Amino acid sequence: MKTVDAPARQNRIVLGIFFMCCAGTLFPIMNGLVQILSPRYPSEQIVGVRTAAHLVIILAMFAPRYGIVGLVRTTQPKWQIARSIALLMSTNLFFFGVKHLPLAKAASISFTAPLIVAMLAWPILGERVSLARFVAVVVGFIGVLVVVQPGTELFQWASLNIVGSAICYACYQIFTRHVAGHDRPETSAVYSALIGTIIMGAVVPWTWVSFHNLTDAAIMFSLGLLGGIGHYCVARAMIYAPANIVAPFQYWQMIGSVAVGYMITSKFPEATTWLGAAIICCSGLYIGWRETRERQPVSVRA
Repeated sequence: MKTVDAPARQNRIVLGIFFMCCAGTLFPIMNGLVQILSPRYPSEQIVGVRTAAHLVIILAMFAPRYGIVGLVRTTQPKWQIARSIALLMSTNLFFFGVKHLPLAKAASISFTAPLIVAMLAWPILGERVSLARFVAVVVGFIGVLVVVQPGTELFQWASLNIVGSAICYACYQIFTRHVAGHDRPETSAVYSALIGTIIMGAVVPWTWVSFHNLTDAAIMFSLGLLGGIGHYCVARAMIYAPANIVAPFQYWQMIGSVAVGYMITSKFPEATTWLGAAIICCSGLYIGWRETRERQPVSVRA
């Protein structure tokens, strides 16, 4: 059996970290462009164009190899449709929320998705929830309260949209776990955008606003490119390095969100956003570490 020497393994891990950081850079740029477009165009139109462009990119990448029929053939149609609807709802809620929130605050709240996965995996997938994981989830949601500050004049109802987006994205991740052992990744990638494109295709004509200029059109269509490449980078990162190594680097997105948000508004996040983000990130990292320890004995082979 072919073995990989230590330097080669190290290089692959570095490459995996690089791809995860690339994704953490592209997603804030995409969200910043959404924030720029939102005052002039309805969220439904932005989501529809972004989803359709994403689908076109995926088809261009995989259709020549597998064919259209081969790509959409699935053994888990109900779960694939559920995945796509969950991702569509997550995107809609996030784009609605980011209209009114600083990018750093929206990113901080969205980091609760791994915590929600840890809780929902029990009733949906039958994965047990240990006391330590439950406590970490509770601490993580305390971090959310620090960020959104309910009951104060700084609280914005748009924060609840981002919480809803994180819940939907967590469901999307759980459904993805379910289909992972049944359908090829390329099929799942197509369904991620396919059902959303069909649904938004029925909605967008009723809310469509003509592009004010070619720049706006180019920016809106670029959302699908940025999102598609970002998700591709995440997939590549997981191929080159173990998830427990590269997953913490998803929080690079917080730095990107701060930078993009500053370029748009010339404002830095308040101290409570930094504190809440730190609590949420630490909780997510702890859960990832616990999952790695719990699964490690199962993955070791003689």
